[in-house]
Amino acid sequence: MDYHTQRNECLMLDYKWALNKKMMKKLKYILLIVVCFTIPNVGCQNFLDVVPDERPTEADAFKDEFAAENFLYSCYSSLPTPRVGQNAIDLMTTDEVVTAFEHETFARFPKGTFTASTPVISYWATLYKGIRQCYILINNIDQAPGLTTENKALYKAEAKFLVAYYHFLLVRMYGPVVIVKEVKDIESDASTYDARSKYDDCVKFICDMFDEAASNLPPKQTGSAYGRATSTAAKAIKARMLLYAASPLFNGGGGLATSFYTDFKDKAGVQLIPTTFDKEKWKKAADAAKEAIDFAESQGYALYKNSVVPGLPSNPIEKDLRYTYIDKTSTEIIWADTRREGIYDFQNKSTPFLNAGAYNGVAPTLSIIEQFYTENGLPIDKDPSFGYANRYGIGVSPFGGTTLNLNLKREPRFKAWIAYHNSNYEIQRPGVEFVKVLFRKNDNCGIKTRSNNYSPTGYLNKKGVNPQFGSGQAQELQPTVSESYPWPVVRLAELYLDYAEALIEYGVDLGTAKTYIDKVRVRAGIPTIDAAWTPIGGANDLATLRSIVRQERTIEFYLENQRFWDLRRWMIAEPYLGVKAKGMNIQGTSDATFFTVTEVIFPRAFRSPAFYLMPIPIGEINKDETLVQNPGY
Repeated sequence: MDYHTQRNECLMLDYKWALNKKMMKKLKYILLIVVCFTIPNVGCQNFLDVVPDERPTEADAFKDEFAAENFLYSCYSSLPTPRVGQNAIDLMTTDEVVTAFEHETFARFPKGTFTASTPVISYWATLYKGIRQCYILINNIDQAPGLTTENKALYKAEAKFLVAYYHFLLVRMYGPVVIVKEVKDIESDASTYDARSKYDDCVKFICDMFDEAASNLPPKQTGSAYGRATSTAAKAIKARMLLYAASPLFNGGGGLATSFYTDFKDKAGVQLIPTTFDKEKWKKAADAAKEAIDFAESQGYALYKNSVVPGLPSNPIEKDLRYTYIDKTSTEIIWADTRREGIYDFQNKSTPFLNAGAYNGVAPTLSIIEQFYTENGLPIDKDPSFGYANRYGIGVSPFGGTTLNLNLKREPRFKAWIAYHNSNYEIQRPGVEFVKVLFRKNDNCGIKTRSNNYSPTGYLNKKGVNPQFGSGQAQELQPTVSESYPWPVVRLAELYLDYAEALIEYGVDLGTAKTYIDKVRVRAGIPTIDAAWTPIGGANDLATLRSIVRQERTIEFYLENQRFWDLRRWMIAEPYLGVKAKGMNIQGTSDATFFTVTEVIFPRAFRSPAFYLMPIPIGEINKDETLVQNPGY
């Protein structure tokens, strides 16, 4: 189903109607995208997922203030679920991790088995459905009796925010798309369908719509509205859009490479993606990021520091890093997805295999392990005190026993987010606050004879797992999700690194770029750029700073849905995504056999340039004679 031919049932499938006013009052407090939390500023809601018995009409949708509010919540229903690995195209599909769950849908992306005929995970129809829903609200909300003028303006602004965001998601995934500015007649003839707009026109539409929405949105949403659109989020995602637009993939190769899209034209011969580099796009990205930073900071947003959450980790910096977005009072989260996590989602999949609900299968790769800095804040191959040549030798773990030298003398983010052989995984079990994890074949987290629920690399992810997650769980209990939290869509640290990257690429004010990278580095417990790099010759040229800001993003946003897009927009995906992952020999029963760099058996493929964009489903191409497919499909 495409954006032009939405069926009547799509209007109301994502929310349920009350049969009387009493029930409507109950539904007032049910938000589509907000889940139950135990803190004062977040309420308890559920999905509105019951199909009504009778076909509703638009008049029903706006017959009173409660119906209008429910329709607003339905506008959020097309948002992808970024924390649900089975359906998230960008969570566990790069070189960051390899999992024991290769049978699940998402794993087809790193294998490269998706096509236009079988796109595996495609947001095309879903996002256009969401856009249509938003325009229906914009066109009809003024008719809702009992709704205040202020709420009418707010609902329209939220719908405009979502129109912009849905278009952003489409553009990020497919490149130039069809811009939708109004509700289309579902009976319209296919010959009247719109063609794809030029990429730069899509970017301008998205940014203008975010600006328009921001003017009537609150800077924050609290209580039961937490997770709904805000002006701060609008400014932040606008900045992200402009950063992407300035990046090499969509900006003529960035002056560093030849564009992939010199022959990418529509059927009228219009060039769809720019093929020449425009340096000024980086200036636009920098200005937008700085505007978003200044506004966010004026509203009290700040990097998460000085955590007061009780329990482990005992090191205060590692605690800050572990709880950056897990702590529901975090001041850093600008916008979050607040849908509740399921038992087969992220935390259970990352938890050591010690009870029925711990799946032990999200395994960091050597590729990402080597990206983390040393304790001195330098890349491991540049720190003279690290011993890079002997990184695969065997050393002594600070927790007792042996471990790989690669795991020693590393920065706090590595210690907070990565569990390695003979290290402590801070996660509660009855009577204990951590588990010492070992990954040889017959160890507590080893593969043993299992075909699932094991670490394919001999490492285990800790990031995004609440240290109190397993409290009260015992061996015989069924899996649960004891600690849930909003998943970060955008946080302040991203704006800092967006701003720094844009300044570096624009080639001016490199000192300011360092300052904003240093904000993230200092919170992470490592020295500033100048303090770290001066002893080895300094970091003052554009190429070195480009490498630093990219590595900083890779580390800071590890497993936060960013690297999938970063590798593509930088046009450097092939060497990372086109090779098999590596880790330890998980079949090894001794140190000598386990501490051997081993290729993980799961296939990996990246076909360039096709895979830099996702394919438009072939069914949509066949419906609309004006659409052209992305190159390579």
